[in-house]
Amino acid sequence: MRIRTDFPYETTQDDIRIPLPDGTRLYARVWRPVTDEPVPALLEYLPYRLSDWTAPRDSQRHPWYAGHGYASVRVDVRGHGNSEGMPGDEYDATELADGVAVVEWLAAQPWCNGSVGMFGISWGGFNSLQIAALAPEPLKAVVTVCSADDRYDNDVHYMGGSVLGVDMHAWAATMLAFVCRPPDPEYAGDEWREMWLRRLETVDPFIHTWLSHQLRDDYWKHGSVCEDYSAIDAAVLAVGGWHDPYRDTVLRLVEHLPDDRVRGLIGPWSHQYPDRGLPPGPPIGFLQETLRWWDHHLKGRDTGVMDEPLLRSWISESHRPATVYPELPGRWVGDPAWPSPYITPTPHALGGEPVVVRSPQHTGVDAGRFFPFG
Repeated sequence: MRIRTDFPYETTQDDIRIPLPDGTRLYARVWRPVTDEPVPALLEYLPYRLSDWTAPRDSQRHPWYAGHGYASVRVDVRGHGNSEGMPGDEYDATELADGVAVVEWLAAQPWCNGSVGMFGISWGGFNSLQIAALAPEPLKAVVTVCSADDRYDNDVHYMGGSVLGVDMHAWAATMLAFVCRPPDPEYAGDEWREMWLRRLETVDPFIHTWLSHQLRDDYWKHGSVCEDYSAIDAAVLAVGGWHDPYRDTVLRLVEHLPDDRVRGLIGPWSHQYPDRGLPPGPPIGFLQETLRWWDHHLKGRDTGVMDEPLLRSWISESHRPATVYPELPGRWVGDPAWPSPYITPTPHALGGEPVVVRSPQHTGVDAGRFFPFG
């Protein structure tokens, strides 16, 4: 990754607390351009502590947007990090309602011109789509990376109706550890210990809830924007990787959202931002791609981003099996619609007598992770 230090705008950084309608305050870090003109705001909204765990990543992305004329805001979800309140289930109604309130609060600030965008990878990509489906008026555009439109079919809980043993338990344990971390006294102040103890008293491991909903019931339909794509008013840039299990969502979004409000991008990547250069590559200038998206939808500039094909995707050439690929050989292609008019399905029927296949029990052990991070 090439690090840039010179930008069109000088920037400032401030830590603030955003008030919610019930009086709870969410901890936020705001990077803004030094200008007297109101600018659009960009929101990344996560349950991961911004004061340490995501700080390296945040310091790469948010100042970059601020340097190009945006107020870029990173917020800790209620009950996480240094935010007040009690933690809840992933993407629960409270988290999404709080997100709507944050979008509306940002739009009302004197340094904001009233237009807001949301972005994120994984959890932040999920709730960007989910909040877009609630359609707060100021939210004009989102960039969702490695996220899902269907929480039952395309997340880390179930696969084809079966418990996804490789990830459901591991992710539940990870989130249990995350939510049990204390607020940081440097940022939360003298109340950090009481905040922490109140949280610990309410914690219930996610795994209990997830295993109690083994069918595609209302629990999973909540937050699954595939239930009603028409609820999304904001423009959506959907991004995925062929080595990320959420890739199907990109295809469904470009198929079901209006052509004038969606674009899709699928590269060779794993569960990472496409500019990080982690295996498999090659990486792209992803911040530049998103800036074109924001400038078009939040500043009204014709950047040509909507003249791009509806779906841009990486087609890999043949390559030998390996556990890790630093870069994959291939090429970029563009499709004007999905399903693509350039593809002709060809059915192949099974024939002949059945053959018994006896595979060693360790077959597949070296095939790599279901959910690779590079």
